Amino acid sequence: MALSWRDNTQAYGLVTRLLHWSMATLFAWQFAGMAFRELGVWLPLASMIRSTHSSVGMLLLVLVMLRGVWGLANFRNRPPAPAAGAGRLAPLGHAILYALMALVPALALARTYGAGRAFAPFGIPLFDGTQEKTSWLVSAGDALHGELAWVLLAVIGGHILMALAHRWLWRDDVLPRMAGSAGARAASHH
Repeated sequence: MALSWRDNTQAYGLVTRLLHWSMATLFAWQFAGMAFRELGVWLPLASMIRSTHSSVGMLLLVLVMLRGVWGLANFRNRPPAPAAGAGRLAPLGHAILYALMALVPALALARTYGAGRAFAPFGIPLFDGTQEKTSWLVSAGDALHGELAWVLLAVIGGHILMALAHRWLWRDDVLPRMAGSAGARAASHH
């Protein structure tokens, strides 16, 4: 039997998994570009990755909004967090993760708008440049975008470590429910 497109109490559905793993890939792309910049790597691949940073950031903002709406629509159907131990902290960890995933690109977008620069992610005009500057938007973006992005990376790292701990330390089925392993897939049809 095929994997359901909607979430259920045993496993995340196809749409949730597609959103999760596509966003994971795009965040890896974003952070690779920033790591290359921080390390002073100027290879053609590094330059190409960095050149897409704003467009991919906008795409991530759209995807996090879609994922939030999808998550709310499937809230009652989703697999529950483990009730004991660290499982009780999962909702807080996910709330912090979602807040940062939305806030980091929103700050960059506000900074671009506040600087009066045009923005056309992937060549699609979102807003035109103006002669007017809004200094507080620029200041907020300058002060917080990069710093909160590194905080986001740390939270993502914690998210990955917890998924691995669930799999290898506590030996429960949290990771297979999102990873799409055969066991979770079979459980979703019972």
